[in-house]
Amino acid sequence: MTRKSVSSRRGVVWLGWKLVIAFSVSLCLLALLRIQMQYRSPVTTTLSVAAGSRDDITLRDYYYSGDRRRPKGVDEANFSVYVHSVPGFVFNEETTRSKFFYYRQLNNSIKVKWGESSMIAAERLLFASALEDHSNQRFVLLSDRCAPLYDFDYIYRYVISSPRSFVDSFLHTKETRYSVNMSSVIPEEKWRKGSQWISVIRSHAEVIVNDDIVFPVFKKFCKRAPPLGSEEAWLFFRQNRRNCIPDEHYVQTLLTMRGLESEMERRTLTYTVWNVSGSKYETQTWHPVTFTFENSGPGQIKEIKKIDHVYYETESRTEWCKADSEPVPCFIFARKFTEGAAMRLVREGLIGSSKNITL
Repeated sequence: MTRKSVSSRRGVVWLGWKLVIAFSVSLCLLALLRIQMQYRSPVTTTLSVAAGSRDDITLRDYYYSGDRRRPKGVDEANFSVYVHSVPGFVFNEETTRSKFFYYRQLNNSIKVKWGESSMIAAERLLFASALEDHSNQRFVLLSDRCAPLYDFDYIYRYVISSPRSFVDSFLHTKETRYSVNMSSVIPEEKWRKGSQWISVIRSHAEVIVNDDIVFPVFKKFCKRAPPLGSEEAWLFFRQNRRNCIPDEHYVQTLLTMRGLESEMERRTLTYTVWNVSGSKYETQTWHPVTFTFENSGPGQIKEIKKIDHVYYETESRTEWCKADSEPVPCFIFARKFTEGAAMRLVREGLIGSSKNITL
């Protein structure tokens, strides 16, 4: 898939619900607070959102005091944090300076391996925990390499304003990740690809957690390929298994199979660079280019905020970025950021204030 951007088009949308946020440490919403408050954490998080009355939302003066560890104007009733960390790791006064993460780790976390079904198993555990709180209405996955492009107030209103999930989803025809062994459960025409970093409404989170049909297929047939030339690799491909990177396919394929694409904005809220602007090593691997202190200045961040649409080459589809049918900037998060790059966003005031933005 190729994404191309053109001139920006910023819109106006009013948001009127409360938001509860859930974080996942091996996923990506932890950074929303972690970066803004200069907290250091070895985990990934999931963000959940709770709904309230429309009278609760106003454009408030949102600013930072000298102590950046406590953001002003953030109502703690508007978010909750859930963290999937290494099994046994505990967030407390000794391991994090952020009270928002105290004891927010899952007690049933699992060991996660990149490129295997344990990635989506961890996501499902996060959603299951967040769903126990009925006030949680939006669920956002982020990792400790994600950074917010706007302050909490704007991100909250952006996400809660839309009745749809934000799930990057497109037809996948160029790579051989789909296996015919899946066909009895997953028709090839329903196979989708997209970003792992999603924001879903409550009903879609419930679909993900309650799924006992599609997930077992991914668990059985999506494995990391052994080194080429080995006996294990020969057996792997002979059995028609695929190195299918399940976190890039599972949610997209599941929601498509459930006939829910009309309830989605088929795009991600998290900007990622996959082009030749990175190092030779980065552009030849499956991992995105990393933002460093040097390439995360005002010019680069401004260009990201200008993007107002995404082009999906495999579908000849242009996705104009909207929230509640109104045009908005496409991205409110970005990744992957080094610690130095993330701190530059904070110190140079590059995380946009909501004072001059009306939704």
